[in-house]
Amino acid sequence: MRITARRSALAGAALLALSSLTACANDAASPTAASGDIGGGGTGEHVKIMVGGLDKVIYLPAMLTQRLGYFKDEGLDVQLLSEPAGVQAETALVSGQVQAAVGFYDHTLDLQTKGKAVESVVQFSHAPGEVEIVSAKRTGDITSPKDFKGRKLGVTGLGSSTDFLTKYLAVKNGVEVSEFTPVAVGAGPTFVSALQQGSIDGGMTTDPTVATVMAKKLGKVLVDMRTPEGSQEALGGPYPSSSLYMRTDWVNGHKDTVQKLADAFVKTLRWMSTHSASDIAAKMPADYSQGDKKLYAAAIRSTLPMFTEDGVMPKNGPETVEKVLKAFNPNIRNADVDLDKTYTTEFVDKAAG
Repeated sequence: MRITARRSALAGAALLALSSLTACANDAASPTAASGDIGGGGTGEHVKIMVGGLDKVIYLPAMLTQRLGYFKDEGLDVQLLSEPAGVQAETALVSGQVQAAVGFYDHTLDLQTKGKAVESVVQFSHAPGEVEIVSAKRTGDITSPKDFKGRKLGVTGLGSSTDFLTKYLAVKNGVEVSEFTPVAVGAGPTFVSALQQGSIDGGMTTDPTVATVMAKKLGKVLVDMRTPEGSQEALGGPYPSSSLYMRTDWVNGHKDTVQKLADAFVKTLRWMSTHSASDIAAKMPADYSQGDKKLYAAAIRSTLPMFTEDGVMPKNGPETVEKVLKAFNPNIRNADVDLDKTYTTEFVDKAAG
């Protein structure tokens, strides 16, 4: 961790195979890049960022920064690309297809144990923003994570952060990882369909999928980690999740560009902290609401508490993430992870100043 003296005083107070990315191997031509191309192809320094689901509210700062024009203001031509799961965004970053990824901070720890130096440079959140949902058909059988044994539980992708958190909730409640089946169902319509068809008994997802499930009465919330309080209850502390993370060697070689990215994202986080969910929803692409603007605004409102206002890593956050991963991940459990190398506050400190 590179941290300035001023922030230092305040601080005192998960790889998937590349098969899923073969479609974007040619100059990062992502399977889902249409909405993310807004602002791309213009003037300025070109940067490609892979997002683990552009329409997920937990990753909202990526598209919102584009829509507010803050990348352009910094002299950047940012191309936002999208993959359905954060683990796929991680793979795109490590393989060199993009310069940055928007995904969960926990991937930086997992990658370090695999010999990859990656760090979070802007921390969007201090809670996971995730919700464990139980199918309406199983609400009488699954009343807590203690009942995960023998169940099929949906995650965005195997090796994703939803996979990590599901395993932790199971182990924490006395269920071994081998005693339930994680099923990769993505998010949005594919997650909803899996619930409807009974191919999963429940699963972990985010808004706006949560809001859609509730509106269709397809399930109920079992564990809610959209707020710092929910994170504390479920995980025992703040859980930094969605972030802008990059390869450390690229950060060290392109500090001016990284600073511009940090400046843009911190502006967005500040803007979010002073505007309503409806204001935020109005700035997003029209198709993100899927025809229901009120429901989409409600989904944003439910998730807003997870976001930081300054992009700074929350105190004790890395330690909580390490504790969670060590509970079920033998790579982390048996490794000596250097948390200081998994994030930096160098750029957000300057942005805040």
